[in-house]
Amino acid sequence: MNKKVALHNLGCKVNAYEIEAMQQLLEHAGYEIVPFAPGADIYIINTCTVTNIADRKSRQMLHKAKKMNPHAVVAATGCYVQADKERLEMDESIDLVIGNNQKQNIVELLQEYERTQQEISSVININTTKEYEPLQIEKTAEHARAYIKVQDGCNQFCTYCIIPYARGRVRSRKKEDVVREVERLAAAGYREVVLTGIHLSSYGVDFAEEEKETLLSLIESVHQVEGITRIRLGSLEPRIVTEEFAQGIASFPKVCPHFHLSLQSGCDATLKRMNRRYDSKEYAEKCQVLRTVYENPALTTDVIVGFPGETEEEFEQSYEFVKNINFYETHIFKYSMRKGTKAAAMENQIPEQTKAVRSDRMLQLHEGQAQKFEESFLGKTVEILLEEIIQENGKEYFVGHTREYIKGAVECKEDRKQNDVLVCRVEGFLKPHVLRCIEL
Repeated sequence: MNKKVALHNLGCKVNAYEIEAMQQLLEHAGYEIVPFAPGADIYIINTCTVTNIADRKSRQMLHKAKKMNPHAVVAATGCYVQADKERLEMDESIDLVIGNNQKQNIVELLQEYERTQQEISSVININTTKEYEPLQIEKTAEHARAYIKVQDGCNQFCTYCIIPYARGRVRSRKKEDVVREVERLAAAGYREVVLTGIHLSSYGVDFAEEEKETLLSLIESVHQVEGITRIRLGSLEPRIVTEEFAQGIASFPKVCPHFHLSLQSGCDATLKRMNRRYDSKEYAEKCQVLRTVYENPALTTDVIVGFPGETEEEFEQSYEFVKNINFYETHIFKYSMRKGTKAAAMENQIPEQTKAVRSDRMLQLHEGQAQKFEESFLGKTVEILLEEIIQENGKEYFVGHTREYIKGAVECKEDRKQNDVLVCRVEGFLKPHVLRCIEL
């Protein structure tokens, strides 16, 4: 009888990609994939370590798995393993401790454990490896959009971030491997791909001069794959947005006008303490570059409030900057201390109550800006990739996303199906943040 495996993912889109790749390796090896619930023979938890809270959630899920079946094999994989392997090696709930760049060996490690019944720890020194781990997927849990990992590691060392220590230095995936995976996904019916990585803007910097590629040259190659109609990009560093880069992506019609430019703060003093490598003036210029080559692009960002030392004046500077840029979406995070980072040892840590007040103000600003951006499409023509059916006001609607990543809905018809791309006119709102559209 085939062993039953349940998998659970914590963390980012790169983690989500990697757990899907592990799942497919297990399926090919004959394991049966089951829901993360009591009854599995093996539990695999892909951990996250971005904050102390993420560490705690990772431990909780590992202990939950052992409680669901005390006789099951429990495997911890990923970033928390890499950051604190000694603690997990001593945890009696965990049978396998598998770090980053070792997930490709999941089948062999499980089989070794079954053979020996001895606890296994497979964790390399991630800070010295130059190898890009060759994981791949043939399908994804999302049926219309496929996230594709093209890069791992980070060389930035922002003072609040543990990820360079958990993921190592920048390692890029060979362009030919990326293109082959996109071709397979296109053949399986996917229309949209999202290129993602730990520090996507660094793609190619680690290649030898004779093999040199850039994120722009990678996008160009993916753009040539038949069947793919949309390309999105994961989070970008502002400095990659040069005139050349912006004009380059604008010349590729499949690239969606939806860009996530990481900000973190609109205050220069805070940016300096964070060790971000730009100031607010440069960031604003990069946004303008994108708005010069695209008519009305969706610009989204991340903002941390309550970073150590953030005064009321500094917060106000950040707030006004976000207000003036007019983002479509602003993802707001209250600063969360991560042991082992420089920021955790900084003076003037901000009280949680103050962080909550600042977060609420930023959230209100975000809501207003999101609504304003969405309203700018009323009466306009948009393109929607159909993804799922919902019920609203007694009617069935097909919901998908525009190229700007705004949700849009059209009434269901018999000939409409998932992954269809419709050209529509925006008539109004079906409900908050969902455009009501009519096919043209």
